[in-house]
Amino acid sequence: MKVSIFVPCFIDQLYPQVAFNMVKVLQKAGCEVDYNANQTCCGQPAFNAGFYEDSKDICRKFLKDFKDTEYIVAPSASCVGFVKNNYSKLFENSSEGAEVNVLKEKIYEFTDFLVNVLKQEDFNAVFENKITYHDSCAALRECHIKKEPRALLDHVKGLELVEMNDVETCCGFGGSFAVKFEDISGAMADQKVNNALQTDAKYIVSTDMSCLMHIDGYAKKRQLPVKCLHIADVLASGW
Repeated sequence: MKVSIFVPCFIDQLYPQVAFNMVKVLQKAGCEVDYNANQTCCGQPAFNAGFYEDSKDICRKFLKDFKDTEYIVAPSASCVGFVKNNYSKLFENSSEGAEVNVLKEKIYEFTDFLVNVLKQEDFNAVFENKITYHDSCAALRECHIKKEPRALLDHVKGLELVEMNDVETCCGFGGSFAVKFEDISGAMADQKVNNALQTDAKYIVSTDMSCLMHIDGYAKKRQLPVKCLHIADVLASGW
């Protein structure tokens, strides 16, 4: 199976190891992985800031870059959720409408693709740590992903998953929300981190590095004893 990967802006710039580990896992699953170096952004930041025409220009490029792909896989439910739920609104009653409908059916978040398309859950990963899992808003509410990451983590040798209180509550990131409403965002991060600490977990794991970036920044600033890892990093551990 040939898979084209989409690497979100912030992962490309700040957390490239997440993309490399996603490729590592996909290749172990038997996929032929393709990366289009012309890719840029899905268009979400501009859309969320209210610059709809600028967003459409970026989205048109995304459509062009992935037009001839069989599957698109991304390590971000946020980006995937944006494509699935907002491209149709941006291109409603336009010539790109049919192309958007095709694209929506072939783009997947990483864990969703592994479990529901490839039907694989065990990658012989080893990660001997206690972790807690954060359900990102995008994964949970936009992509309807809940059981998939947990099914994958359940097969990781040595890993102990302890669910935190209010696990489905937002971490406070929300892209530009964290900038516009800093105090509220910080209070939500405080709640999330404290709930994680109560589990005695050493790591917070999620499908979304954007959430983890926010949570990790809060924890590091206060020198709290918890670290953040994308699920691709966990699945690529130990082999």
